Amino acid sequence: MKRTIISVLAVLMAAITSLAQSPAQSAQALDTAGIYGERADSLDAAVFVSRQMGNYLSKGKEIRTEVISAAGLCKMACCNLAESFENSASVTVGFSDAVTGARQIRLLGLSGVYTQMLDETRPVMRGLSAPFGLSYVPGQWLESIQIAKGSSSVINGVECMTGQINMEHRKPTDEKPLFLNAAVMSDTKMDFNVASSLQMGYKWSTVILGHVSGNIEAHDMNNDGFLDEPKMLQFNLSNRWLYQADNGVQVRFGVRAIQDDRKGGQVESIAERWASDILNRSLNGYLKVGVPLNEDNSQNIALVADYSYQKMDSGFGATIYDAGQHSAFANLLYQNVLNDSHRFTLGLNGTFDRYDEVLKRSLWMGAGMVTKDDSGITDLANAGVFGEYTYHAGDTFSLIAGLRGDWFYNHGFKVSPRVTLKYMPVDEIVIRANGGRGLRYSTPLVDNIGVFSTGKEFVGSYNDHILEDAWTFGGNITYYLPFGASSNTYVSFDYFRTQFAQQMVVDYEYGLNQIHFYALDGGRSYTDNFQVDFSVDPVERFNITATFRYTDAKIDLRGQGLVEKPMTSRFKGVLNLQYATNLNKWIFDFTASLNGSCRVYNFMEDMYKDGRTPMYPLLYAQVTRRFKGWDVYIGAENLTNFRQKDVILGAVRDADGYVNAFQPSFDASCVWGPLMGFKAHAGFRFTLWKKG
Repeated sequence: MKRTIISVLAVLMAAITSLAQSPAQSAQALDTAGIYGERADSLDAAVFVSRQMGNYLSKGKEIRTEVISAAGLCKMACCNLAESFENSASVTVGFSDAVTGARQIRLLGLSGVYTQMLDETRPVMRGLSAPFGLSYVPGQWLESIQIAKGSSSVINGVECMTGQINMEHRKPTDEKPLFLNAAVMSDTKMDFNVASSLQMGYKWSTVILGHVSGNIEAHDMNNDGFLDEPKMLQFNLSNRWLYQADNGVQVRFGVRAIQDDRKGGQVESIAERWASDILNRSLNGYLKVGVPLNEDNSQNIALVADYSYQKMDSGFGATIYDAGQHSAFANLLYQNVLNDSHRFTLGLNGTFDRYDEVLKRSLWMGAGMVTKDDSGITDLANAGVFGEYTYHAGDTFSLIAGLRGDWFYNHGFKVSPRVTLKYMPVDEIVIRANGGRGLRYSTPLVDNIGVFSTGKEFVGSYNDHILEDAWTFGGNITYYLPFGASSNTYVSFDYFRTQFAQQMVVDYEYGLNQIHFYALDGGRSYTDNFQVDFSVDPVERFNITATFRYTDAKIDLRGQGLVEKPMTSRFKGVLNLQYATNLNKWIFDFTASLNGSCRVYNFMEDMYKDGRTPMYPLLYAQVTRRFKGWDVYIGAENLTNFRQKDVILGAVRDADGYVNAFQPSFDASCVWGPLMGFKAHAGFRFTLWKKG
């Protein structure tokens, strides 16, 4: 079947390319590498909405793309990227466990490791940086976020399985010499951001981004003896540069450094406390060079290079996990716009990761404590060649056909086709379809960081790095309706299916007080995802957006066969209301979400009716008052004060009330709901505009 699909795609690409032999005609350069075009988002989504639109579907993009704009990032405190998706039902964000504060996203019902995270088209948040990476992107550093569902472009690598999330940062050419943002939460968490864009003549410009956040006091609101969120202190500094030569050459480069220290676990008054102590440090540098090959830039070459080093020193109870990761990514592209209808991109890219891991776990087994040492150095690498062809028949029809061939260290050569179609029979209807293959090395322990917050024994292939292999197919129909105070009233329907040919399975249910790691190896694992979106402005400056998502996720588990994936929510509904007074002096935001139930692990079934978690609502509200150059805002999260009960499992409490967490049954990773209750926040934003 796969060979047939690949052959059909190859023939299709060859046939269409043979028709594309006309000279270039006043064409715009294809900018897939994000080199040219200061304001165009990197996923090529057309943006023609007002600043009041916070979340919207891009009408111009071939692939189904949800955009969270700068206005959307201001709807709540949005201290970091993890908190920027509350208005979206496409992306669900939760905690990996109840002690470390690590956050994880889900797109199309699958873990965020299957979503390719991009920083202006550069792959990021891979390996060691993934568990806490969402917390390392301040929301106020960003101009927008684009969420593309399904198999996206082959140009940025082969790791995209369920979609891509691309982040657009504030630009060096912004007319804002100074931007400040500060916020404080009722739980004593504080957040401060600064951004400064400076232009040094026509050719050089830079932006400096700074961030510091932390909390003075940690809380145990449910009195279980464990901190609800860890104490933390984070420093984050980035400097990005842009050079524009007279001949059209553009060079972009930058550096970034992060230090994050967090301490969680049992409250400090306990003598023999189970604690998590995590210190993350990272350094990143990147370079982008774009060279036009003719006057209208319809032909150009581009180089994108990125290097990062991540160091994680951590302790989880009686477990020590110290690891370092060197990562390098390089992408060389040739892009050519033949005419208004035909364009193509050819290129080479590669990724290299070196992991140096020290893992020592002391576990209660039988009559006493046993220490296991699993330490070593692992190299993972792949190199690929790719081509992508784009055909436009005016605004009516678009085709993007891409093909990659990648060599994987220890796994040989793999071919990955991807196709995207867009059809607009009339201006009011947009039909999209896309599909393709994604491949990625699994990093079982890092991908599932919550397993360290247990006393369970690791069994099986937890040190192996199998090549996960998934095919995703789906589509979208959007109908723009002829009513409302704006032209952006729409209803949209999505369906996507992801099916794994190979997957690393992390099974909590096969053995008592054990976590089994094994390859799917012929078993079934798939996710069907349905979603409907509706947006309307019933009157001027009042926007209503409603979204509902349903997920059916199944997997073959040892001893059970095909079952519903545990700890995966079946549905989520989101309603967002925003109203702005004349001249946007006052802005009122309200968000309500209803989160569906999920099947719990079999050892939790006695705690939940029918073995399922309850549905629960979450409410958010914020009021913003705008002055000249200033915004002041107050708001609140989780207005219903809903919290998950029994987030710490298997700890033994003695007659004196002492909680002993050093038990084989201890498990703090079974999180399905919010850990913190009601929280209020207040803050301000200050913008100094450049004088003309």
